[in-house]
Amino acid sequence: MVTQVATVAFQGIEAVPVEVQVQIAPGMPKFFLVGLPDKAVKESSERVRAALYASGLSLPPKRITVNLAPADLPKEGSHYDLPIALGLMAAIGAIPSDALEGYLALGELGLDGRLAPTAGVLPAAIAALSRDMGIICAEASGPEAAWAGDDLEIVAPQTLLALVNHLGGFQICSRPVARRRAEPAGLPDLSDVRGQHVARRALEVAAAGGHNLLMVGPPGAGKSMLAARLPSILPPLNPRELLDVSMIQSIAGELAGGALSDRRPFRAPHHSASMAALVGGGLKVRPGEASLAHNGVLFLDELPEFSPSVLDSLRQPLEAGETVIARANAHVSFPARFQLVAAMNPCKCGLAGTPGHVCKRGDRCVLDYQGRVSGPFLDRIDLRIDVPAVSAADMIGPATAEPSAAVAIRVEAARERQRQRYADAGHPDIFTNAAAGPSLIEKLVDPDKESQTLLLQASERFNLSARAYHRVLKVARTLADLAGADKVARPHLAEALSYRLNLALA
Repeated sequence: MVTQVATVAFQGIEAVPVEVQVQIAPGMPKFFLVGLPDKAVKESSERVRAALYASGLSLPPKRITVNLAPADLPKEGSHYDLPIALGLMAAIGAIPSDALEGYLALGELGLDGRLAPTAGVLPAAIAALSRDMGIICAEASGPEAAWAGDDLEIVAPQTLLALVNHLGGFQICSRPVARRRAEPAGLPDLSDVRGQHVARRALEVAAAGGHNLLMVGPPGAGKSMLAARLPSILPPLNPRELLDVSMIQSIAGELAGGALSDRRPFRAPHHSASMAALVGGGLKVRPGEASLAHNGVLFLDELPEFSPSVLDSLRQPLEAGETVIARANAHVSFPARFQLVAAMNPCKCGLAGTPGHVCKRGDRCVLDYQGRVSGPFLDRIDLRIDVPAVSAADMIGPATAEPSAAVAIRVEAARERQRQRYADAGHPDIFTNAAAGPSLIEKLVDPDKESQTLLLQASERFNLSARAYHRVLKVARTLADLAGADKVARPHLAEALSYRLNLALA
């Protein structure tokens, strides 16, 4: 007799159905685990054996075969412990063989029989709901699974013995409740920033339209300080964005206690990060920083210090909104529609352009340093601003800067105008101007003759690419949204071009 238990394997954020088949037959005592298991899955036989012993059960001295079907799909992770244990318990008669029908199981087992949380419970729960099944997981993962919907039946025991009692009707496990993460009070506020009026304006425009931003300035000018305050003016995640972000965090194992947060991700990897760390990959394919920043902000400080090949690996995610990782035996994609914010010094010594400073290497210092960032990468940045050093007068004077709360109101209003506009145009999946396609943004901006003349002159003089042209239109549309204007006018295009030409002249 063969017992079967449903579980999943993960390809990107997709939960692929897997069937755990268990057979106990006469023969020499041996435990066979087949179906392309990795090292963690192969070691599950010892964890399962110890957990069953701790629960008062033992495996018979027979030939035990566990098959993870489909056999040609690689299996990774420790979440196969629980379905293997349940299949063995059903095979030896410890639980009714039909008790597991209609359930999808995943979880790691401790040697004492306790269930430990595993990555990917939220995508697994959504997959179970789509297949009209319930889910069995660890107690700590229950709140995460509860976010899949109220119609999903969830069994989340603390131990393997408690699960046996629940399935036998001797003890009932209560349904877990979805939890929100308690956010720390008080984000860094824009009122802390002294001076830098141009930078504050560019930060507001970037937040309102989801645009990429590059800040160039000497050390200590406040570039990192400004970037750290961007989350304080960004609107919270809407329900659809929250689900997308949380599924990626679940796969990466970053949902502490199964609690979700509607705060937009803010990822700031060190400049020594590898390509796999930034865009995803590795021996066991995992989402990188670009995917973990989905629907949020990816902040790259000291931009030229990153490896040029690592930076260029971001070009495809910046354009397509996803990272695609190709392997000989796998093809995995992760969502990666993030807002890039970068900061850099103007040169290696950091003081190029500073009044009174003369570099011994001359212009070569600037050219060599800024040359580490490729032109195609810079072409994907919407706004570039120079952040000059803060004067002593700005530091000594009274703090009168506008707080983040006031800026956040304008950003939220601009984003609501964008959401409504794209919904009316038949694109309810687009929420910001930065995410709009070229043909759509041309249709929505529709510049008049005076504005077209300005765009033509700028394009011819500064050799703007087609991508740069459309990104100028997107920024101009955001500037009009911030001003509450229905029509994009020449002043909006002029300001948008000033940010783009500043980049072209770098």
